[in-house]
Amino acid sequence: MINGIGVSTGIAIGKAFILQKQANALTGVLLADDSLIDIEVEKFDTAVNKALIEVNILIDSYDEANGNEGLEILEAHIELLSDPQIKEDVTEKISAEKKNVNDAVIEVIAAAVAMFAGMDDEYMQARAADVHDIGRRILSNLNASGKSSAQTYSPDTIIIAEDLSPSDTISLDIKNVAGFATQMGGKTSHAAIVAKSRGIPAIVGCGVSLNKIKNGDLLILDGQTGDILINPDKETIFGYRLKRESWLVETALLKSQKDKPTVTTDGTTIQLFANIANANEMEQAHDFGAEGSGLLRTELLFMNRDSLPTEDQQFEFYKAVALKAKGKPVVIRTLDIGGDKQLPYFNIPAEQNPFLGYRAIRICLDRPELFSSQLRAILRASAFGKLKIMFPMIANVQEIRAAKVILNQAIDELSNTGISFDRAIETGIMIEIPSAAVTADLLAKEVDFFSIGTNDLCQYTLAVDRMNEKISHLYDPYNPGVLRLIDNVIKQAHKNNIEVGMCGELASDPNATLLLMGMGLTEFSMSATSIPHIKNIIINNHMNLAHQIYRQVMAMDNSTLIAAYLKEITT
Repeated sequence: MINGIGVSTGIAIGKAFILQKQANALTGVLLADDSLIDIEVEKFDTAVNKALIEVNILIDSYDEANGNEGLEILEAHIELLSDPQIKEDVTEKISAEKKNVNDAVIEVIAAAVAMFAGMDDEYMQARAADVHDIGRRILSNLNASGKSSAQTYSPDTIIIAEDLSPSDTISLDIKNVAGFATQMGGKTSHAAIVAKSRGIPAIVGCGVSLNKIKNGDLLILDGQTGDILINPDKETIFGYRLKRESWLVETALLKSQKDKPTVTTDGTTIQLFANIANANEMEQAHDFGAEGSGLLRTELLFMNRDSLPTEDQQFEFYKAVALKAKGKPVVIRTLDIGGDKQLPYFNIPAEQNPFLGYRAIRICLDRPELFSSQLRAILRASAFGKLKIMFPMIANVQEIRAAKVILNQAIDELSNTGISFDRAIETGIMIEIPSAAVTADLLAKEVDFFSIGTNDLCQYTLAVDRMNEKISHLYDPYNPGVLRLIDNVIKQAHKNNIEVGMCGELASDPNATLLLMGMGLTEFSMSATSIPHIKNIIINNHMNLAHQIYRQVMAMDNSTLIAAYLKEITT
C-alpha cells in the first residue's frame, strides 16, 4: 500500500496510467551577436500569443457545471501571460545576458516559481503552479512540442504523475478519469482544488513510492484516507465498492444540509466562514454554506504586477467582495507581505530569518503611506457590506495602538471629505505569535475580535519551519503547548467579551472540531469545500461530548495519544 495526502474524497477503482512529461532543459547556447536579440524577443511574443489563444479556447469551452475554480485559474493564467514584468525579465536576459529565448524563459519562470514556492502561506505557495504552467505553455509553443492535454484515456483510468499542472487538471476527461495520484503537491495545490470542485478522488504528496506503480496495474484510490492499493484481491475490491456507495450517499446528504443552521443537538450555534482571496471565491463559498468570510487574503492584489495597486483599485477589489458577501461579514486581513513574500517592485532586503523578519504589520507601521492607502480603501468599501479589519503578525499592545492611530487618521481623512463608510467597523488581530497568545488578556482590551492563525502559531511555538522537509514531522498542532495557547486565547476573549474565531488549518481538521468547541470556539473559518463536512460533525453532536473531549485532551501529555484519541472519537 502507498499512502499520500487525501485531498478530494471518494473511492476510485481502475487501471493505472503513468503520465510522463518531457522536461524543458537549458541549452547554454548564447547569442552570437546583437542582431539576434530582436529575433529572440519576437519568438517570445509569438509563443505568448499562441499560449493566450490556447487558454482562451479552454475558457470558451469550460463547463461552468464544474464550478468557478477552474475558470478562475484559467483567467489568472491570462493575467500572468499578459504580465509585462515577465516579458521585461525575459527581454533583459536576452539583451543583457545574451541568453537564447528558451533559456531566458526557463530561468525567469524558475525564479518566479521559487519565489512563490518559498512563501510561508500555503495558498500563496500553490500559485507557483500557475507560473510553472504558463511557462510550460510558452516553452511548448517555442519548441513546438505539442500539448499534454490532448491525451485520451480509457474508462476508469487512474492517472499517476509526478505532478499535474492546473491546465492538466482542468482538462481531465472525468468521464474516463476515475481519479489521480501525484508525487508532489499539498492540500492547497491547484490539482487538489480543482479535483475537489470536479469531484475527482485525488491523492497528492505520495513521494517516490508512487514509482512502484506500473502501467495497467489495478488500483484502489481512497481520497479520504490517502491510501492507494496495488492489484488488490476480489474481496478487497468488493469491500471498497460498498464503501464507495456509502460515500456517495453521505456526499448527497452533506450537500443537502447547505442551508441548515449549524446548531448542535443541544442548541449551541456555531458559525462557519470561508477563507477566500477574491470576490469569486466569496460567491462560491455561499454554495458550501459559508456564513461569510473569516479571512480575506489581500496579498494577491499586490502580487503579479509591477507597481502597487492604487487606493481606487483596492477599493474596487474590496467593494466587489463586500457585494458578493450579500450582507454577511468579511474579515479583511491587511497586507501580509515581507520576508518570504516578496514583491518585485517593493525592495525588501534579503533576510536570514524571513519568518521572523520585516513583514506584515511591521512593514505597514514602517510604511504608513502604504498602510493608510489600504485602510482608506477598506473603509470606503465598508459602505457596501459588513467588513471588518484584521491586523496580522501582532506581537504586543504597542503595535495594535500604533495601527489604530493610522486607522483613525484614515477615518478622519474620509470624514473630512464626506466619503461614506461604516463608522462602527470592527477591528481585530491575528493571534499567531506566542507572545500574543500568552498576553491575550492584555490584547483583548484593545480590539473587537481575535482570529487564531494556527499555522504560524504552531510553527513559532515549536520552533519548527513547517516548509523544511527535514523537520516538518515536528510540526504538530496537537502538541500540548500549542493547545494550551489556543485555550488561553479563547478563554481571554470570552472573559473580555470579544469575539474569537480560528482561520488556520486546524479549523478544517474534522478530528479537532469537537475539541475546539469544547474549548469554547464558536467561529471557524476554512476552505469553503471543507465546510459541509465540519457542519455535519457539529449538527450531529452535543456540547456535553465536546466538553468531555476537552477535559480528556487537556489532561494528556502526549500529542500522539491526543491525535489517536481524537481520531477514534470522530470516526
